[in-house]
Amino acid sequence: MKTQRIAAILDSEAVDTDVVVKGWVRTKRGNKNVAFIALNDGSCMRNIQVVVDLHKISEETLKPVTTGACLRVDGRLVRSVGAGQGVEVQAERIEIYGTADPESYPLQKKGHSLEFLRDIAYLRPRTNTFGAVLRIRHAMAYAIHEYFNRNGFYYFHTPIITASDCEGAGAMFQVTTLDVANPPRDEQGKVDYTKDFFGRACNLTVSGQLEGELGALALGRIYTFGPTFRAENSNTPRHASEFWMIEPEAAFYELEDNMELAEDFLKYLIRYALENCREDLEFMNKMWDPGLFERLEFVVKNDFKRLDYTEGIEILKASGEKFEFPCDWGCDLQSEHERYLVEKHFKCPVILINYPKEIKAFYMKQNDDGKTVRGMDVLFPGIGEIIGGSEREADYGKLRARVEELGMSERELWWYLDTRRWGSAPHSGFGLGFDRLLMFVTGLTNIRDVQPFPRTPQHADF
Repeated sequence: MKTQRIAAILDSEAVDTDVVVKGWVRTKRGNKNVAFIALNDGSCMRNIQVVVDLHKISEETLKPVTTGACLRVDGRLVRSVGAGQGVEVQAERIEIYGTADPESYPLQKKGHSLEFLRDIAYLRPRTNTFGAVLRIRHAMAYAIHEYFNRNGFYYFHTPIITASDCEGAGAMFQVTTLDVANPPRDEQGKVDYTKDFFGRACNLTVSGQLEGELGALALGRIYTFGPTFRAENSNTPRHASEFWMIEPEAAFYELEDNMELAEDFLKYLIRYALENCREDLEFMNKMWDPGLFERLEFVVKNDFKRLDYTEGIEILKASGEKFEFPCDWGCDLQSEHERYLVEKHFKCPVILINYPKEIKAFYMKQNDDGKTVRGMDVLFPGIGEIIGGSEREADYGKLRARVEELGMSERELWWYLDTRRWGSAPHSGFGLGFDRLLMFVTGLTNIRDVQPFPRTPQHADF
């Protein structure tokens, strides 16, 4: 008989039918006549109760059935006479796939801290919290592809190994096949990367944006969704060394189009979570963040306020708030500033635009004032910036001058500059950190707890 997923059984109205269920034991209890096993297969938060008549299946047979053990149960699905579940399985046969020594199995029936669970990340998906997080993570990934497919964007695969540094940050992981203990050197004594696998120095990508722009200037609308890497020695709850990014790019989109896309996209994702992940969100709301639903509904129900950076600075300076970091025109806003604008002043999500060009990347379109660029950041409650983007500079002369002004290598960016020489067009895009989106949607406050196997400084286990 075909195995049925527990979620499908509990969501159906089937009863008085034979079933096969497989999963891991959460608890076992009982008396000398009957045993009750709570079985979970990861398909949903709920367990299915397996009732074992000890006259049919001996207590000796059930001894290895402890928390964490993996079972196959053949039995009859019937209405439950007990409280707490609508149906249960009356076991006819139990096969033990794998035992779990109760003396050493770390996930016993008790509360575990998130810090403890990070040390056993290979087992934490079996807990209620991480089962919920990973199901929500899947749902959000699915919704991302669904949204862009419905809106005429093509999924575009940008390289993970690259010779370009999109952000100009320099904090990149090097990729090489050279002997790092004894690399070949040129006449000046520098490492000779012409002898390396790709014939030049290469790194793991920090963003697929530059290559994504090339796709948009041919296909019209594209999006990337893949891993990116930053070698920053940062140990904050918001930073990881490996994380996933969603980066749409669209030809003929100006800044206003870009803002509309960002707002519509974010609302779509959060609505999708509310409609399709209710059970898991209710658990996260109950256990970790009692304001979760309120914040999610806040984003869906409110129009996003468009706000000029200069006006935002004036509001912050006139607020009378005592910020940890002072702000003035030309500064890069901190999370406390962004959250004040969203949570206290406007009481709705904010899209901040027209930033000083000196604090933004070289590729952003310059405004006529010579001081600002057509950049945008989407600010959310509880988190601050969740999206960063811009209209891109489409003018070859202006882009080349900005590269030169910043001391960047025109020789390294020749291919990117060439797109402005041949059939350039207005175009825009943004980046959304997938893991930070998951922090917002789940209510968890540490990025390490929304990634299956987080990569942070000094941590690359599992």
